[in-house]
Amino acid sequence: MDFAWTDDQIALREEARAVARDAVARFGRFNDSWINGYSAEFAKELAGRGWIGLTWPTEFGGGGRPAIDRLIIAEELISVGAPVAAMWFADRQMGPTLIAFGRPDQQAEFLPGILDGSSTWCIGMSEPEAGSDLASLKTSARRDGDDWVINGQKIWTSFGAVADYCYLICRTASDGPPHAGISEIIVPMSTPGIEVRPITDMTTNRHFCEVFFTDVRVPVANLVGVEGNAFKQTMRQLEHERGGIDRLVSNYALYQLALERVDRTDPLIRQEIAAIETAYRIGRILVAREVLKQAPAGFSAATKCFCTEHEQRVAEFVARAYGADATLWSDIAHGLLYTPGYTIMGGTSNVMRNILGERVLGLPREPR
Repeated sequence: MDFAWTDDQIALREEARAVARDAVARFGRFNDSWINGYSAEFAKELAGRGWIGLTWPTEFGGGGRPAIDRLIIAEELISVGAPVAAMWFADRQMGPTLIAFGRPDQQAEFLPGILDGSSTWCIGMSEPEAGSDLASLKTSARRDGDDWVINGQKIWTSFGAVADYCYLICRTASDGPPHAGISEIIVPMSTPGIEVRPITDMTTNRHFCEVFFTDVRVPVANLVGVEGNAFKQTMRQLEHERGGIDRLVSNYALYQLALERVDRTDPLIRQEIAAIETAYRIGRILVAREVLKQAPAGFSAATKCFCTEHEQRVAEFVARAYGADATLWSDIAHGLLYTPGYTIMGGTSNVMRNILGERVLGLPREPR
C-alpha cells in the first residue's frame, strides 16, 4: 500500500492547518475541541469554505469530495484545538443519517441548515439506566393523531442547552425483543415540555446535559426511517461516531506541549515518544480504513478501542511530563481530567470488545 499523500492532499492539509491555527488565535484553544469547543461563528466560516458536508453527495448540497479530504481537514482542526463542536455532530452523523434514511421533504427541510452552519444538533441517546445498552432505553413516543407524544429522560446529551434540534432515539413499541420498537424522531428543542439541565463535570465543562421530555408533541412526519425498526439505523450512525479521527487526536495539542518539556535526549523518554508516534500512525491507518470503507462491518469498535486507549496513554505521558504542575488547576489539568471519558463516550471499551467478539469475529456469547 502506498501511504504517500498526493500534492492536492498536502496542499489541503496546509490550508486546513492555517485555518485551524487562525481559529485558535481568534477563538482560543479548546481541549477535546470536537466536543468542548463550541463556536457558532466558526461553524459558519467552515460552511463558507464548503467544509461542512464536504463528502456528502452533490445532489444533497454536499461537496461530493473524497472521504479522505474530510479526515485531513478534521485532523488539522482538532489537533490544535479549533472549536468545531457547533457543527460536528450534524456533519458527522445527522446529515449522513438523513441522507441514508430520511424522506426527501426531511432532507430539504433540515440539510440546508446543517450545510450553512446555522443549526446545531444534539443526540438524545443515553439514559440514566441505558448507557451503552441502547436496547434498554425507556424514553417513549406514543402516537396521538398527527403527533408523537414523547415522555422520558436523556442524559449526557452534549449541547442540549444550545442545540436547535435533538435527534432522539426513543421507544415507539414495547412488545417483542429489546432491540425492536426503537425509532428515531427529530425534535425541535424549542418544543414545549422540554427541560434542559446542564451538567458541570469535574473539568468545569458544561456541554453535557440532562434533557427531560414531558408530553412533548412533535409531528408524526418527524419520524426518520421505519417506525420501530431504527436500531439498525442507530448502529449505522454509531459507525460514523466511533471510527473517526476525533477519537485519535483529541489531546494531540497537549502532547505537543508535553514534548516541549521532556528531555528528548533521555533514551527511555525517546522510546516512549517512539511508541506514541507509532500508535498515532497505526490509529490514522485504522481511521483511514473506516472512511475509505475498507474495514469490515462493525470494525469501528476496534478503531475506537485502539484510538481512545491511545489517547489515555498520551494523557499519562503528558501528566508525567508536567509532574507536580499537572496537579495545579490550569489548561493542562483541565485537559487531563477529561481522560477517563475517552473510553466511555460512544460506548465503553468493554462494550466495543463485545461487539468485536460477537459481530465481527462471530464468537459465541458466554452462557449466563
